[in-house]
Amino acid sequence: MFGLRKLTRIPSAAEALPGRDQAMAVPAAHFVNGRPLQPPFPAGLEQAIFGLGCFWGAERRFWQTPGVWSTAVGYAAGVTPNPTYEEVCTGRTGHNEVVLVVFDPATIDYAGLLQVFWESHDPTQGMRQGNDVGTQYRSGIYTFGERQQAVAERSRDAYQAALQRAGYGAITTEILPAPTFYYAEDYHQQYLAKNPGGYCGLGGTGVGCPAGLAEPPPAATTASS
Repeated sequence: MFGLRKLTRIPSAAEALPGRDQAMAVPAAHFVNGRPLQPPFPAGLEQAIFGLGCFWGAERRFWQTPGVWSTAVGYAAGVTPNPTYEEVCTGRTGHNEVVLVVFDPATIDYAGLLQVFWESHDPTQGMRQGNDVGTQYRSGIYTFGERQQAVAERSRDAYQAALQRAGYGAITTEILPAPTFYYAEDYHQQYLAKNPGGYCGLGGTGVGCPAGLAEPPPAATTASS
């Protein structure tokens, strides 16, 4: 099965691996901070999902961000149910390697997380990040609700302008309503805390993101009659 040529496009349902009904076992606690990786999360916290290349380095970038309460790595935006890492690496599940970020909006807002996202990778590379090539390395933002969607789109547009001024091409980041998040295997969770010398392919463009521009304007009010 894994000897098939790796796909670098999202497979059709007919091409995709069948997957399974059984979900991956999930550790009870975050290796770094001891907090849960699975809901229910405390009241007042919010969730975000990002894909920005190999999820080992991406997760570390977020758990080190003040205001982030917990993180987990997994697979999203593909076709195959409950995929394994080996299956995702064939390109025949269509999934992206992603990070689930649980955050306290009183400390860091969604626009602040987007600034971390944009500045931590090159979002113009399509189905790759640097030497990592495949569908699981594409840039993606997966939104919870209309406000996150609006903020993400405004942030993309603001960062596109900044990238163009620096000589970069078009952003290829997909921005979609959050699909099913499938937790990755135990050994991938907080991988670089367990393996401090492990591989991290994360690298940004060096172009700063004007995060404040991501906030949507306040809703217009109409005078009462």
